Amino acid sequence: MEFVDYYKILDVPKSATQEEIKKAYRKLARKMHPDLNPSDKDAHKKFQQINEANEVLSDPEKRKKYDQYGKDWQHAEQFEQARQSQQQRSWDGGGQSFSGDYDEGTFSYFFESLFGGAANAGRKQTKFRGQDYQATLQLRLKNAYTTHQQTLAVNGKNIRITIPAGVENGQVIKLKGYGEPGVNGGPAGDLYITFSISDDPDIKRSGDDLYTTATIDLYTAVLGGETIIDTLSGKVKLKVTPGTQNGTKVRLKGKGFPVYKKEGQYGDLYVTFNIKIPTNLTEKEKELFTELSKISQKN
Repeated sequence: MEFVDYYKILDVPKSATQEEIKKAYRKLARKMHPDLNPSDKDAHKKFQQINEANEVLSDPEKRKKYDQYGKDWQHAEQFEQARQSQQQRSWDGGGQSFSGDYDEGTFSYFFESLFGGAANAGRKQTKFRGQDYQATLQLRLKNAYTTHQQTLAVNGKNIRITIPAGVENGQVIKLKGYGEPGVNGGPAGDLYITFSISDDPDIKRSGDDLYTTATIDLYTAVLGGETIIDTLSGKVKLKVTPGTQNGTKVRLKGKGFPVYKKEGQYGDLYVTFNIKIPTNLTEKEKELFTELSKISQKN
């Protein structure tokens, strides 16, 4: 596996604190977000590399392994187990003994000698499962509304996946066999994708239900009528009953968010009416409102 310098990707020194790493990640994530770089065809790949670097360096355990073993850090636990086994065989009177500190070159050589190098030619080689990969995929709320395909760059490889409608913010799905390749014919690890869904400025989601507001004028609220609202599936004509009060909430059944992996099932859409009071009235309009006020007082 090609070595990836996570410190270089985040532009921080190896001595960087956790707070400095977090700050660098946030700065780069905002700067390199694909939505902000539509003309850069490599923006998505760069963004994934930034997320991958942050995932490792922000985790003290993963960072420790990465600092110690370099490109082979994901095999650190296998290395330790194999080293202990090898030392045990040495103590029993056979095999090769290893001790002391291990830099990246020493580790790579030792790992090869244990799991498939020329030194073990003819021996039965131990199979090891590859490490799992972790990735974060950014989506807009509207993107999560429909089933679609998207290409995800993971460790330099493009993977085309189908994203089911209805995925939730923070939801994790597993793609079996898309992680690190196994060693000596062992099975590949898995790929875990975490979805990060940004908020919509006009429509809010809660589970499978959606919430929005509709601004109507005073005359429509008093006399009734119709108004057009925007939804994730397009524009919808909404009936306004006479005498509608400010803050009145109506439910549109089945116009909410699709239910995850349940074809044809949707939540509901809740619309709250916001009544706009007229301003800059003409003298004639003021006279009419005054007359209405007098009539209302008599009743």
